[in-house]
Amino acid sequence: MTDYTNVLGQPVGHPLPDWRPRPQPPRTVMAGRFCRLEPLDPDRHADDLFTANSTTTDARSWTYLPYGPFESRAAYSAWMLASGLGQDPLFHAIIDAQTQRATGVASYLRISPADGVIEVGHINYSPLLQRTAAATEAMYLMMARVFDEMGYRRYEWKCDTLNAPSRAAARRLGFRFEGIFRNATVYKGRNRDTAWFAMTDADWPRIKAAFAAWLAPGNFDEAGRQRTALATPGQ
Repeated sequence: MTDYTNVLGQPVGHPLPDWRPRPQPPRTVMAGRFCRLEPLDPDRHADDLFTANSTTTDARSWTYLPYGPFESRAAYSAWMLASGLGQDPLFHAIIDAQTQRATGVASYLRISPADGVIEVGHINYSPLLQRTAAATEAMYLMMARVFDEMGYRRYEWKCDTLNAPSRAAARRLGFRFEGIFRNATVYKGRNRDTAWFAMTDADWPRIKAAFAAWLAPGNFDEAGRQRTALATPGQ
C-alpha cells in the first residue's frame, strides 16, 4: 500500500522528484575475471558460437527461443545479420577468458530509458558455458551495468512458464517471481504463458553483495570449483 495521496485524496505512487530518463545501453565491452561480453559481431563471433553450440547432442537449448536451432554456420550468421545487430534487443557474445572464444549470447531488450526499465533475454549458453563461473559472472556484469553504470530502476527476466531451468536460474540470480501472463505470446506455432521475474534498484545492494562474495577468488578451489553456492535474496 502507499502512504501518498493526491489533492483528490486518491492513493498514488511515491514521488520521484529527481528522476531523469536513463541512457541507452552502450555498445561497449563488459569485462570480468572469468569472461567478457562484447557486442555481437557475426564476423568475429559466428564461427565460435556455432562450433560451441554444435558440442551438444540435442537441440534442447533452443526449445524455448523463438528461433533456432541452426543447421549451418551460414544460417546462424544470416540470423545474426538479420536480428542480432540492433539496439533493442542489444545482443552480446560471452567470451570465455581462458579460451578467448565466444561460448554464449545474452541481450538487453524492451529497453525503456524513460521508465528506467530493461530486460535481459535471448540467453543461449552452449554446453561449453553452462554451469561455469563465467556463466554466472556474465549475468552479474549485465546487472552491474544496468544498476551501477546506467542507474536503471528495474531489471526484468521473462520466460516460458514451462521452462523450469530458466525459472530456477532467475531465482538463483536474485530475481523475484512476480506472476504469470497467460497466453502472452505465440512462438514456433505454440502458446507461451510467460513467467515474470524482476529485481529493482532497492534489491540491488543485497544482490550485488551476494555476487561479490560468490565471485571472490577465495570461493574457488584450484580446479575452479565453487566452495560456497551463490545465495541471493531472490531465492
